[in-house]
Amino acid sequence: MNDSEQRRPPLTFRRFAGLDRSGPPPPETLPDAPLRPWTIPNAIGLLRLILIPVFIVLAWNAGGASLSAAAVYAVVAWGDYADGIAARVTGQYSRLGAMLDPLIDRLLVIAGVVVCWRFELVPIALLAALIAREVLVLIGGSYALRRGVQLEINWWGRWGVWPAMGGLFLGICGAPLAATIMLSFGLLLLVIATIQYYRSARIVLAQRTAST
Repeated sequence: MNDSEQRRPPLTFRRFAGLDRSGPPPPETLPDAPLRPWTIPNAIGLLRLILIPVFIVLAWNAGGASLSAAAVYAVVAWGDYADGIAARVTGQYSRLGAMLDPLIDRLLVIAGVVVCWRFELVPIALLAALIAREVLVLIGGSYALRRGVQLEINWWGRWGVWPAMGGLFLGICGAPLAATIMLSFGLLLLVIATIQYYRSARIVLAQRTAST
Protein backbone atom coordinates (compact mmCIF):
# COMPACT_ATOMS: atom_id res chain seq x y z
CA MET A 1 0.00 0.00 0.00
CA ASN A 2 1.52 3.34 -1.06
CA ASP A 3 1.37 6.62 0.85
CA SER A 4 -1.59 8.01 -1.13
CA GLU A 5 -3.64 4.87 -0.40
CA GLN A 6 -2.81 5.15 3.28
CA ARG A 7 -3.96 8.78 3.38
CA ARG A 8 -7.15 8.08 1.42
CA PRO A 9 -10.28 8.00 3.65
CA PRO A 10 -12.34 4.78 3.79
CA LEU A 11 -14.87 4.26 1.02
CA THR A 12 -18.14 4.73 2.89
CA PHE A 13 -21.48 4.76 1.06
CA ARG A 14 -21.65 8.57 1.23
CA ARG A 15 -18.16 8.87 -0.26
CA PHE A 16 -18.96 6.21 -2.86
CA ALA A 17 -22.07 8.13 -3.92
CA GLY A 18 -20.18 11.44 -4.03
CA LEU A 19 -22.13 12.94 -1.12
CA ASP A 20 -19.12 13.13 1.19
CA ARG A 21 -16.32 15.17 -0.36
CA SER A 22 -14.63 16.17 2.88
CA GLY A 23 -10.89 16.18 3.23
CA PRO A 24 -8.15 17.32 0.84
CA PRO A 25 -8.27 16.42 -2.87
CA PRO A 26 -6.47 13.20 -3.88
CA PRO A 27 -2.74 13.94 -4.31
CA GLU A 28 -2.88 12.38 -7.80
CA THR A 29 -5.10 15.29 -8.96
CA LEU A 30 -2.88 18.14 -7.76
CA PRO A 31 -1.27 20.48 -10.33
CA ASP A 32 2.22 19.01 -9.94
CA ALA A 33 1.04 15.38 -10.28
CA PRO A 34 1.63 13.36 -13.49
CA LEU A 35 -1.27 13.10 -15.95
CA ARG A 36 -1.73 9.29 -15.63
CA PRO A 37 -3.89 8.94 -18.77
CA TRP A 38 -4.30 5.15 -18.73
CA THR A 39 -7.04 4.68 -16.15
CA ILE A 40 -10.61 3.36 -16.21
CA PRO A 41 -12.13 6.76 -15.29
CA ASN A 42 -10.19 8.43 -18.11
CA ALA A 43 -11.45 5.76 -20.56
CA ILE A 44 -15.00 6.67 -19.53
CA GLY A 45 -14.15 10.36 -19.97
CA LEU A 46 -12.77 9.72 -23.46
CA LEU A 47 -15.95 7.88 -24.43
CA ARG A 48 -18.03 10.81 -23.14
CA LEU A 49 -15.94 13.20 -25.24
CA ILE A 50 -16.40 11.09 -28.39
CA LEU A 51 -20.18 10.94 -27.89
CA ILE A 52 -20.65 14.74 -27.85
CA PRO A 53 -20.28 15.16 -31.65
CA VAL A 54 -22.46 12.07 -32.08
CA PHE A 55 -25.18 13.85 -30.09
CA ILE A 56 -24.89 16.99 -32.23
CA VAL A 57 -25.15 15.02 -35.49
CA LEU A 58 -28.20 13.09 -34.28
CA ALA A 59 -29.96 16.26 -33.09
CA TRP A 60 -29.14 18.20 -36.28
CA ASN A 61 -30.34 15.41 -38.56
CA ALA A 62 -33.58 15.14 -36.57
CA GLY A 63 -34.24 18.89 -36.69
CA GLY A 64 -33.75 19.43 -32.96
CA ALA A 65 -35.98 17.32 -30.71
CA SER A 66 -34.87 13.70 -30.92
CA LEU A 67 -35.15 10.84 -28.43
CA SER A 68 -32.01 9.19 -29.81
CA ALA A 69 -30.03 12.43 -29.43
CA ALA A 70 -31.49 12.90 -25.94
CA ALA A 71 -30.41 9.37 -25.01
CA VAL A 72 -26.82 10.08 -26.08
CA TYR A 73 -26.93 13.39 -24.19
CA ALA A 74 -28.08 11.56 -21.05
CA VAL A 75 -25.31 8.96 -21.38
CA VAL A 76 -22.66 11.69 -21.59
CA ALA A 77 -24.16 13.58 -18.66
CA TRP A 78 -24.47 10.56 -16.35
CA GLY A 79 -21.03 9.39 -17.47
CA ASP A 80 -19.63 12.12 -15.23
CA TYR A 81 -21.13 10.34 -12.24
CA ALA A 82 -19.91 6.96 -13.54
CA ASP A 83 -16.28 7.99 -13.92
CA GLY A 84 -16.37 9.56 -10.44
CA ILE A 85 -17.58 6.27 -8.97
CA ALA A 86 -14.94 4.38 -10.97
CA ALA A 87 -12.22 6.66 -9.59
CA ARG A 88 -13.40 6.21 -6.01
CA VAL A 89 -13.75 2.41 -6.30
CA THR A 90 -10.46 1.76 -8.11
CA GLY A 91 -8.49 4.61 -6.56
CA GLN A 92 -7.37 5.56 -10.09
CA TYR A 93 -7.37 9.31 -9.59
CA SER A 94 -5.36 11.37 -12.07
CA ARG A 95 -4.48 14.92 -12.96
CA LEU A 96 -5.80 14.32 -16.49
CA GLY A 97 -9.16 13.22 -15.10
CA ALA A 98 -9.37 16.29 -12.88
CA MET A 99 -8.84 18.50 -15.94
CA LEU A 100 -10.95 16.43 -18.35
CA ASP A 101 -14.19 16.17 -16.35
CA PRO A 102 -15.07 19.89 -16.11
CA LEU A 103 -14.01 20.39 -19.74
CA ILE A 104 -16.37 17.64 -20.95
CA ASP A 105 -19.20 18.97 -18.79
CA ARG A 106 -18.84 22.43 -20.29
CA LEU A 107 -18.60 21.07 -23.84
CA LEU A 108 -21.78 19.10 -23.23
CA VAL A 109 -23.57 22.19 -21.93
CA ILE A 110 -22.35 24.18 -24.95
CA ALA A 111 -23.52 21.44 -27.32
CA GLY A 112 -26.93 21.33 -25.63
CA VAL A 113 -27.26 25.13 -25.76
CA VAL A 114 -26.31 25.23 -29.44
CA VAL A 115 -28.92 22.62 -30.35
CA CYS A 116 -31.66 24.16 -28.19
CA TRP A 117 -30.88 27.66 -29.50
CA ARG A 118 -30.74 26.61 -33.16
CA PHE A 119 -34.08 24.79 -33.03
CA GLU A 120 -35.72 27.00 -30.35
CA LEU A 121 -36.38 24.09 -28.01
CA VAL A 122 -36.35 26.27 -24.85
CA PRO A 123 -36.68 30.05 -24.34
CA ILE A 124 -33.71 31.89 -25.83
CA ALA A 125 -33.53 34.20 -22.79
CA LEU A 126 -32.73 31.26 -20.49
CA LEU A 127 -30.06 30.00 -22.86
CA ALA A 128 -28.53 33.48 -23.04
CA ALA A 129 -28.48 33.67 -19.24
CA LEU A 130 -26.77 30.26 -19.05
CA ILE A 131 -24.14 31.33 -21.59
CA ALA A 132 -23.54 34.60 -19.72
CA ARG A 133 -23.08 32.71 -16.45
CA GLU A 134 -20.57 30.30 -18.03
CA VAL A 135 -18.59 33.17 -19.58
CA LEU A 136 -18.56 35.02 -16.25
CA VAL A 137 -17.30 31.94 -14.41
CA LEU A 138 -14.64 31.37 -17.06
CA ILE A 139 -13.37 34.96 -16.91
CA GLY A 140 -13.62 35.15 -13.12
CA GLY A 141 -11.95 31.78 -12.67
CA SER A 142 -9.06 32.78 -14.95
CA TYR A 143 -8.62 36.03 -13.02
CA ALA A 144 -8.66 34.17 -9.69
CA LEU A 145 -6.04 31.69 -10.91
CA ARG A 146 -3.79 34.55 -12.04
CA ARG A 147 -4.06 35.95 -8.51
CA GLY A 148 -3.17 32.54 -7.08
CA VAL A 149 -6.71 31.75 -5.87
CA GLN A 150 -7.96 28.25 -6.67
CA LEU A 151 -11.67 27.93 -5.91
CA GLU A 152 -13.26 24.53 -5.32
CA ILE A 153 -16.68 23.69 -6.73
CA ASN A 154 -19.31 24.43 -4.10
CA TRP A 155 -22.48 22.45 -3.47
CA TRP A 156 -24.70 25.07 -5.12
CA GLY A 157 -22.70 24.51 -8.30
CA ARG A 158 -22.73 20.72 -7.94
CA TRP A 159 -26.51 20.62 -7.54
CA GLY A 160 -27.22 23.37 -10.07
CA VAL A 161 -25.53 21.70 -13.00
CA TRP A 162 -27.93 18.74 -12.96
CA PRO A 163 -31.22 20.64 -13.40
CA ALA A 164 -29.48 22.90 -15.93
CA MET A 165 -28.42 19.89 -17.97
CA GLY A 166 -31.80 18.31 -17.27
CA GLY A 167 -33.56 21.34 -18.73
CA LEU A 168 -31.54 21.05 -21.92
CA PHE A 169 -32.24 17.31 -21.99
CA LEU A 170 -35.99 17.85 -21.67
CA GLY A 171 -35.86 20.43 -24.45
CA ILE A 172 -34.13 17.90 -26.70
CA CYS A 173 -36.82 15.38 -25.75
CA GLY A 174 -39.46 17.82 -27.03
CA ALA A 175 -40.93 18.85 -23.65
CA PRO A 176 -40.58 22.66 -23.70
CA LEU A 177 -42.63 23.49 -20.58
CA ALA A 178 -40.83 20.97 -18.35
CA ALA A 179 -37.52 22.08 -19.91
CA THR A 180 -38.23 25.73 -19.08
CA ILE A 181 -39.08 24.96 -15.45
CA MET A 182 -36.06 22.69 -14.95
CA LEU A 183 -33.61 25.03 -16.63
CA SER A 184 -34.90 28.02 -14.64
CA PHE A 185 -34.34 26.14 -11.39
CA GLY A 186 -30.85 25.09 -12.45
CA LEU A 187 -29.97 28.66 -13.39
CA LEU A 188 -31.11 29.89 -9.97
CA LEU A 189 -28.78 27.43 -8.22
CA LEU A 190 -25.89 28.30 -10.56
CA VAL A 191 -26.32 32.02 -9.93
CA ILE A 192 -26.15 31.36 -6.18
CA ALA A 193 -23.03 29.26 -6.78
CA THR A 194 -21.45 32.11 -8.73
CA ILE A 195 -22.15 34.55 -5.88
CA GLN A 196 -20.53 32.11 -3.44
CA TYR A 197 -17.44 31.83 -5.68
CA TYR A 198 -17.17 35.62 -5.73
CA ARG A 199 -17.46 35.88 -1.96
CA SER A 200 -14.92 33.11 -1.38
CA ALA A 201 -12.44 34.75 -3.74
CA ARG A 202 -12.87 38.11 -1.99
CA ILE A 203 -12.22 36.54 1.41
CA VAL A 204 -9.06 34.77 0.21
CA LEU A 205 -7.73 37.90 -1.49
CA ALA A 206 -8.52 40.03 1.56
CA GLN A 207 -6.70 37.59 3.84
CA ARG A 208 -3.65 37.64 1.57
CA THR A 209 -3.66 41.42 1.47
CA ALA A 210 -3.90 41.62 5.25
CA SER A 211 -1.00 39.21 5.71
CA THR A 212 1.35 41.21 3.45
